[in-house]
Amino acid sequence: MALASHAAAAVVAFLFAASGPVAIVLSVGARGGLAEADIASWIFAAFVLNSAISAGFSLVYRQPLVFLWSIPGSVLVGPALGHLSFAEVIGAFLATGVLMLLLGLSGWVRRAMEALPMPIVMAMVAGVFLRFGVDLVLAFRDALWIALPMTLAFVACHFAKRIPPLIAALVVGAIAIGLLGAFNAPAGTLFALAAPNFYVPRFSWAAMVELVVPLAVTVLAVQNAQGIAILTSNGHKPPVDAITMACGVGSIVTGFFGAVSTCLTGPVNAVLSGSGEKHRQYIGALVFCFFCLVFGLLAPFFTRVLLATPPAFIATLAGLAMLRVLQTAFAASFGGRFSFGALVCFLVTVADVPILHIGAPFWGLVFGLLVLLTLERDNRPQRN
Repeated sequence: MALASHAAAAVVAFLFAASGPVAIVLSVGARGGLAEADIASWIFAAFVLNSAISAGFSLVYRQPLVFLWSIPGSVLVGPALGHLSFAEVIGAFLATGVLMLLLGLSGWVRRAMEALPMPIVMAMVAGVFLRFGVDLVLAFRDALWIALPMTLAFVACHFAKRIPPLIAALVVGAIAIGLLGAFNAPAGTLFALAAPNFYVPRFSWAAMVELVVPLAVTVLAVQNAQGIAILTSNGHKPPVDAITMACGVGSIVTGFFGAVSTCLTGPVNAVLSGSGEKHRQYIGALVFCFFCLVFGLLAPFFTRVLLATPPAFIATLAGLAMLRVLQTAFAASFGGRFSFGALVCFLVTVADVPILHIGAPFWGLVFGLLVLLTLERDNRPQRN
């Protein structure tokens, strides 16, 4: 039963990772004029190479430590491809990796993470993950007869405790899709193996100035901060410096194959660390890595299948998995000290307005800390 729960979490985490984030890569690549082979190579590296890093870390540290790619980093790269060559962008990927590796070796990132108040960080997490809860509600509007039976199955198995609730929701959702004929099978050949490209980077000052620091910020202060905060709140002790170094090495290796910077993923680690026995949650990470390996090798096939699945199915499954995560994030943010700073951080994050090409979650942390330092100074612990 415990192993089934971890496997169920891995399935849900994989479905999330292989749906929306992949769609962002496809969209960015298409708008940036990348060839199909370039996009396929990006997806291959993002899944296959990062899953190797994830499996190694999860085994060594016996906790879910899944690395994928920076979603805000992908969005950041989109406009750059309009005036920079792909080789220049890849050069920026490699430079970002070197910068993160040096920061990890220095130990500065760990000290900065320890100095961040948990309510502010969790408010940023709540702001980022809020859309999963909203999408769950919207799924009832868009596809009632898919979202409703999935939710009922989830609730029923939550009380019955015989079948993992997420597995029940997944199975019932698949049955509903079949009965409704909602699976739009694509025409043409489905199966194809990925053929990754190896790129020679080009280093230009224009790409360095525009991309390196923003990419590093999105990985360290946005993506990694989420993942570390979530794992910590669920009782784990993620190795911050080792994670930073892994992101640096991963960004360099995957960059040679055209993938954006490696990061510690928030949503996936939230799902994996949110169910089952804590000391066995790394098993879910290993199952997840296996799915990623297969997906990366068969990226064209799985991409077409997922595009044919109703969006409400993924939205409902991800939303159900994130409910407890949202509850924990809100409780940690507004249940004690620094609640006003946490509120400002939450609102800025939810507004999702980038400043200076840097995503809103980072600015949520900045403004939340500013409020803490100016308006909530009396709430800070006193030194003896």
